[in-house]
Amino acid sequence: MDVFDRLAPFIQDFIYQNKWEELRGIQVAACEIIFETDDNLLLSSGTASGKTEAAFLPVLTELYNKPSKSVGVMYISPLKALINDQFKRLEQLLLDSNIPVVKWHGDASQSKKDELVKDPQGLLQITPESLESLITNKRGASIRMFSDLRYVIIDEVHHFMRDARGVQLLCVLDRLQRLAGVSPRRIGLSATLGDVSLAETWLNTGTNRKCASPITDEGKKKIRLHIERFVNYADKQRDFEDLDGSGFVINASSGGDIGSREHYEYLFKHTLDKKTIIFTNSREETEFVIANLREIAHRHKSPDVYRVHHGNVSALIRESTEDEMKANDEKIVTGATVTLELGIDIGSLDQAVQVGAPINVSSFAQRLGRCGRRGQIPQLLFTFVENIRINSGDILGPINWEFLRTIAIIELYTKDHWLEPIYPHNHAYNLLYHQTMSHLKSCGELSAAALAQAMLGLGSFRHISQEDYKELLSYLIYTQQLEKTERGGLIIGREGEKEVNSHKFLSVFLAPEYLLVKDENRTIGTVDKVYPVGVRFALAGLTWETIDVNVKSKVIFVKKVPGISVVDWDVDFEVELHTVLVKKIRSILLSEEQYPYLSERCKERFAEIQYIAKNSGILDNLVTPLSDKKYAVFPWVGTRQLMTLHYALLDRKIKNKLPWITSVFLEVYFDGTTEELESIIYDILESDLNLYDLPLPEKVQVKGKYNEFIPLGLLRKQFIEDYLDFEGLKKGMQWDPN
Repeated sequence: MDVFDRLAPFIQDFIYQNKWEELRGIQVAACEIIFETDDNLLLSSGTASGKTEAAFLPVLTELYNKPSKSVGVMYISPLKALINDQFKRLEQLLLDSNIPVVKWHGDASQSKKDELVKDPQGLLQITPESLESLITNKRGASIRMFSDLRYVIIDEVHHFMRDARGVQLLCVLDRLQRLAGVSPRRIGLSATLGDVSLAETWLNTGTNRKCASPITDEGKKKIRLHIERFVNYADKQRDFEDLDGSGFVINASSGGDIGSREHYEYLFKHTLDKKTIIFTNSREETEFVIANLREIAHRHKSPDVYRVHHGNVSALIRESTEDEMKANDEKIVTGATVTLELGIDIGSLDQAVQVGAPINVSSFAQRLGRCGRRGQIPQLLFTFVENIRINSGDILGPINWEFLRTIAIIELYTKDHWLEPIYPHNHAYNLLYHQTMSHLKSCGELSAAALAQAMLGLGSFRHISQEDYKELLSYLIYTQQLEKTERGGLIIGREGEKEVNSHKFLSVFLAPEYLLVKDENRTIGTVDKVYPVGVRFALAGLTWETIDVNVKSKVIFVKKVPGISVVDWDVDFEVELHTVLVKKIRSILLSEEQYPYLSERCKERFAEIQYIAKNSGILDNLVTPLSDKKYAVFPWVGTRQLMTLHYALLDRKIKNKLPWITSVFLEVYFDGTTEELESIIYDILESDLNLYDLPLPEKVQVKGKYNEFIPLGLLRKQFIEDYLDFEGLKKGMQWDPN
């Protein structure tokens, strides 16, 4: 029987009404796997390839043919906005199905939630935090709600895999399965997966199923790419902030310089009457870019079509922007960060713009995927603004590594079809603390043995030993997070009660304390510092002046004022480079290939960088002298491997550092010769290096919420086990310089 004929009648009618000519390859493959096997399913393909429908069409057919006695299908998303977006689509699909769909998050209808608790059925859309709240605070209701759960659909799998919330989600699903006595099949959706096998392992965690990952031929797709460059020439009167050593200006202080002005005029011209997302790597820069475009538009008497979309803009304003972008007749230009990388439906775009380098290949793929929908050719424009210090004494100073990284990212994705694999979180002790407290809150008193069995039995914590958990429990008792009862059991302690009863307990990601920004009664967004009365700052693409501050309520009252201003958030710029990406940068510097997407100015700049790199010796030598006692070490490996060498050299009493966060080399201070330093490095590679003996800083740790409740020894272990990579360093340095 043809796959279409096996679909539920209401789905067939929906397909006819929407004039689909045929089911896509990924949809046919998904239906065959759901209908004919008992496997989990991982759907990985480009944005707008029909993945969501591929998951829902067969699953809803199964639910229609055999109605569930509880919630039958659960859709889990990292964003409330994605849930709201999918809810509208599902409502239309399910009109004639008698299958209800309910969204469950902080902003959803309480009456609809109450109805579902009383009469659980159909499809539930939920976030990980809301699901954890359900099974922790409504244990009894959860058993009934999920007693016949058949499918769990997880959207944006790549996002969860690289995030603490992914560990939380897997733990909560594991706990739910035990609580309700069910074993639902899992379906993962993602547009950007490097190593599919890692994603299969992640999706299968806590289940005893195999995972099917159908490969469908999407055919070759055309894309249009262009990189343009603008220059600010620094002099003694100007002081530029160079955050990562790349020469790429992220701060606003250069806004009056000729290169920056030319850049904004260029952006204005090339986004005029084109629906566009302008991606940047920081909220500050997003605000500043849009403010400058709005000012230019005002000067040219052009309409104000400029919007801002990032996590500190109020949900209402973000949703309004999404609706405007969805309207085909509106040529909105929206400045955004990662918030528009995920699959919120914003209709078809004319183009996307990336200011500066994408963070990595996966980010580039996500951003490229936002355009080119509905038959259009994806079009992505890159722009760089460089600071040129004319009298730089550093021989490597003129090399713009961000510019090179952009070329490497484009080449890896478009020609090598490569994406970064996502490293697992094997020793997430902070999440182990969180799940321990959540489980105790749900169950009440448990013996240490029963608690250990419950927690270490979760798939996400299978790499954590009994000894480590015993150390954690002892520390939690000592700090009064937990308390021992007279019967010898464990309950939540006095200090622990403060945590589990906080409204922020369910979220496992780090978030600073924010102040609400209000214009009369309208919420504009949030900032993380107090701007005193009379001070102006930017938010949501506009400039505001503080007229009052309520410190106790954490509210800043503002009025809208003309002009351009800045805002800054205390967020570290975090990025991690993979060895494959770093090696690609080296191969590009050695290559004679021409890159047609470079503008003439970019081609000249690239030739200049190639000349400097080839003549400096960094492409042929492990160690390159920079000055009398200063050397550059280029092992051409990723951030984790480079960090491992950094600590290994410190262990040999050799002072060194990463010059900036996205550095591809180490800056080493050494009294000996080049040959002596090389010999030491090769000796390290040949040694039985014990990572636990390295001179790590006392408080070294992988950043994470709840780290304050973890013994320093365990945080150190997590850093060593989950971040440092000696084997990867040795493997990565086995390259032939000739």
